Amino acid sequence: MEELNLIWTSIYAFLLDLTNWPLAFVLLAGGIYFTIRTFAVQVRLFPEAWRVIIEKPKTPGSVSSFGALMVSTASRVGTGNIIGVSVAICAGGPGAVFWMWITAVIGGAAAFVESTLAQIYKRRNPDNSSYGGPSCYIESACKSKFLAVVFAIALIFTYGVGYNMLASYNLQSSFAAFNFYGATPYTCWIIGGIIALLFLVSCMGGSNGLVKVTGALVPFMGAIYIIFALIALGINIKNIPEMFVAIFSNAFSYKAVFGGMAGSVLLLGLKRGLYSNEAGIGSAPNAAAAADVSHPAKQGLVQMLSVFLDTNIICTATALMCLSSGIGIDADAAGAPYVQQSLQATFGIAGPVFIAVAMSLFAFTTLLGNFYYVENCFAYIFGHRPGKLVLTVIRVIGALLIFAGAGMQMAHAWNLADIAQCILAFINIPVCVIIGGIAYKALKNYVQQRKQGIEPVYIARENGVKAPTDFWN
Repeated sequence: MEELNLIWTSIYAFLLDLTNWPLAFVLLAGGIYFTIRTFAVQVRLFPEAWRVIIEKPKTPGSVSSFGALMVSTASRVGTGNIIGVSVAICAGGPGAVFWMWITAVIGGAAAFVESTLAQIYKRRNPDNSSYGGPSCYIESACKSKFLAVVFAIALIFTYGVGYNMLASYNLQSSFAAFNFYGATPYTCWIIGGIIALLFLVSCMGGSNGLVKVTGALVPFMGAIYIIFALIALGINIKNIPEMFVAIFSNAFSYKAVFGGMAGSVLLLGLKRGLYSNEAGIGSAPNAAAAADVSHPAKQGLVQMLSVFLDTNIICTATALMCLSSGIGIDADAAGAPYVQQSLQATFGIAGPVFIAVAMSLFAFTTLLGNFYYVENCFAYIFGHRPGKLVLTVIRVIGALLIFAGAGMQMAHAWNLADIAQCILAFINIPVCVIIGGIAYKALKNYVQQRKQGIEPVYIARENGVKAPTDFWN
């Protein structure tokens, strides 16, 4: 086993070194490009996005904008918002928080473009509901079935295997601070088994069931987490000025930006922000395509909010709770330990208990959101939603992977997830650049109709879409 671990570690190290900078560059450059092409849609139409989110679906009982937002937010808002932020701060310093904020602003434009494209090229199920994502717009607009299938398979592996195993590991590791954890060497497997069973029960409700579960849990857990963070800031109010000085001074120091390059605060902050909000990766469009809206740009606007909620709200809440606590930053405490130590200094024993509960909810909704994407990709590969038997087999395999992930080593779990998503970004960002004109025209069409005081509607042919579409005709 030691030799096997050494081989895997060597492979991981090589691939991470090969993709670290290229992946960060592709996601960041894509976000900047889309920001320019959409005239900073994430800023100028930010209020409009909040208006759209409360709209009901055109067809009663179908997926609403809010429902699709909750699925994508469930996937984005996960244990990475707690552990990932802790790792970035412990490894790079408080300045990493500033660069996470920057990536969230930039990433909103990428989220708009990919989700709008997913809406335009979405496909119809026999019951008139819709599914779609990058695979659909890659095949329809780029005429490449092969690349579309490669993307679908890569997403299944990334989210169904890599990220779900990582979320399972992070969930069970959040209980490590409690005494009962060391009572038996099998504790991680016991917790993993419980997680897998709850996941399987939730999945058996079907795709609409996943939307309902995430729609109930995500707003609840997000609100509680933010309230807890505000209380922490109130308790540690005397540390707040020093905290913000540390964030900004560390973010712009020469050592922070250029020191060690691959380990610099700049890269750590950019990576954690990009990986957390997933803008440009091509995952959220799978949820966006399911929404029943009157204009595709509406769901693009709504998905911008998911990026904002993930990084600017939840990630920031974690960072500020930790940095305001007065606990020194220790690289050896990266991950759950640093967060637990920080909150224990503020709330006493209630702090670690709260983080364990929060991580459990975050991780569980992440598992559900990720698997929604997986089922969506299987629908693309099969050409329709798989039958009940096939879906049951897929869900059981997903539960077994979650169970296995609970016992993985942290380094392996993180590296597997980081490497797996590279292929998605390297396909999705270039494709969105190539066919992005369709999304820009949809945005212009939407804005023009809103200025005329009418409820925007969309007709694909009139907006430059040459490929046949199942909707918008």
